[in-house]
Amino acid sequence: MTRALTTRLSILATSVALAACASTSTEERPHYYGTQEAFAEEAIYFLLTDRFVDGDPANNHEDQGGEFPTFDVPMPGPDGKEANVGYLGGDFKGILDNAEYLKSLGVTALWISPIVDNPNQAFNGGDPVGFAQPGDGGKTGFHGYWGTNFYKVDEHWESEGLSFADLTRRLREEHDMKVVLDIVANHSSPAYSMEEDQPMFGEVYGPNGELIADHENLEPEQLNPNNPLHAFYEREKDLAQLGKFDADNPAVMDYVVGAYLQWIDQGAAAFRIDTLRHKPHEFWKEFADRIREEHPDFFMFGESFVFDAEFLGEHTQPENGGLSLLDFPAQETLTKVFENPESDYSDILSYLHLEDSPYHNPYELVSFYENHDIRRMDGDTKAYINANNWLFTSRGIPSIYYGSEIGFMPGTKEHEGNRNYFGEAGIDQAKQHPIAENLSHIAHIRQESVALQKGLQANLDFEGDTASFLRVYQDEHQAQTALVLLNKGDEAASISVDRWLNEGEWRDADTGERFDVRDQLTLGVPGNGVRVLLFDGEVNNAQLAERLVELQAF
Repeated sequence: MTRALTTRLSILATSVALAACASTSTEERPHYYGTQEAFAEEAIYFLLTDRFVDGDPANNHEDQGGEFPTFDVPMPGPDGKEANVGYLGGDFKGILDNAEYLKSLGVTALWISPIVDNPNQAFNGGDPVGFAQPGDGGKTGFHGYWGTNFYKVDEHWESEGLSFADLTRRLREEHDMKVVLDIVANHSSPAYSMEEDQPMFGEVYGPNGELIADHENLEPEQLNPNNPLHAFYEREKDLAQLGKFDADNPAVMDYVVGAYLQWIDQGAAAFRIDTLRHKPHEFWKEFADRIREEHPDFFMFGESFVFDAEFLGEHTQPENGGLSLLDFPAQETLTKVFENPESDYSDILSYLHLEDSPYHNPYELVSFYENHDIRRMDGDTKAYINANNWLFTSRGIPSIYYGSEIGFMPGTKEHEGNRNYFGEAGIDQAKQHPIAENLSHIAHIRQESVALQKGLQANLDFEGDTASFLRVYQDEHQAQTALVLLNKGDEAASISVDRWLNEGEWRDADTGERFDVRDQLTLGVPGNGVRVLLFDGEVNNAQLAERLVELQAF
């Protein structure tokens, strides 16, 4: 029995009896939901700002870096392939100029890479980077994760009249879109192994531009704990040559909390937290508590690059900060299922953890199938369409990586093309692309359905190329059940459902067609397609109500 079960079972125990009573008032009716987290209403589009669109060439700083240039640093590969580890010009203006395009896809929240100031040269230390090989030597901070001043926006992003605060305000007011800010609290920039100490690398600056930490190109073991500039850092190696902040130093916590409260004040609506597993739970508990002291219920999800749900679940517990997570087991499973046309839909069930979950709440995890750190899905158009149909109807908050809407650079990992420039050419292609068209279709269906956003998931049948399940949301204000029918095969399929269906009128979420349902329903689903039927009313099927009581005790 999970820890959530004992606290909620007394409320839920009467659910079956109440659901069977036709005269039940809205105040008395049982509640069924996966989550009531407000951010679960969102659908996320993740973009690396530099790789999206160059809206303002004036902020490209093409001459920056001197003998270690930062702009357009190509890495040629075999057969004409190419990656790039320099800046390529994407900026806030490129995002704002294409906000209506993004909105047309059905996404409502833009997760953007870190905005803080990064070094002004390419890194000359570390392991040499190359096409399809890891390493940071020769790489620049185009991605934003090498912070030097966490209170200052990097010069590559803003334009005249378009600060970060302007961007968030205009996206919110003009396009009804939120900004999820990617943040780093674990480390600074590469901090040692340089041929000669480079400016800004391993240095941390305060809100007034004052130097508060400097690794001084020393190996971590060589740092002097009595030197105030060294005290910011741990004295053990961890991730690449990055300067790792000392979790036990109160000044570190004060610094990162102060910086990120500033960006919330300037419009950040949620945080994605980098490298979660590289700091102890106590660190994140204090960080989360201090952010929520100022901004109660602020949504934060972290990256813990692990595929073990039991390990990941520890991060989500309230005593460890109560953070949500990127669902890496989802990524692993979705990729295996949708890359392989011969896969069985039942193979997808393993990551959901709808019962006896190791997570505090699995419905608040951010689900995805590709991002900047993992190779893109090696699938065709049909694979992407089927992945999106699942992603936007099943449990979790969906997140799409830039370019996913056209199957951009499929199968490539970092330094192979995973982070290549998208640009207006990519957007023009997307406007005519079947993946983008289907994404917009299913994302807008989710946008209009509280059941798909927040409802409990009750699985029906998963076999071969087809799957069926219910999503149910019911509280004192609204009640909706969604029936989801999926077909990842190339041929149309007939799917029958003979249990757990509410009696009454259901409507097709796409066409509006009405169905008078009693005991069972059989519908055709096109190849590589999805159908969603909605029942707008209270649960009136006693067997479904019983099942929902079991599912809500996660």
